[in-house]
Amino acid sequence: RDCRVEKKEMKVRDLGLGFDSDEIVLFKFCVGSCQSSRINYDLALNALLENGSLPRRVARKVSRNPCCRPDRYEPVSFMDTSTTWRTIESLSAASCMCIG
Repeated sequence: RDCRVEKKEMKVRDLGLGFDSDEIVLFKFCVGSCQSSRINYDLALNALLENGSLPRRVARKVSRNPCCRPDRYEPVSFMDTSTTWRTIESLSAASCMCIG
């Protein structure tokens, strides 16, 4: 399926950002394929990679397709174990699009 936002309830401490909280927040993230968003650049690059025109050391580092990434983010608020309200800016995807 095409690039879109998915949602999952997560414990704040599982987000790996160092916050000590037992709260559960709704984390939104981008998933999906961007195959339908390929442009001439992507098609030409793929052909050059396939026919060996680019050196292997370069080819290993090249992304062949656009990536499904957030184009807008939203903050997430929660209470930590010290009963302090915290807000993490730009944590959750508000919308997604194919980039690159």
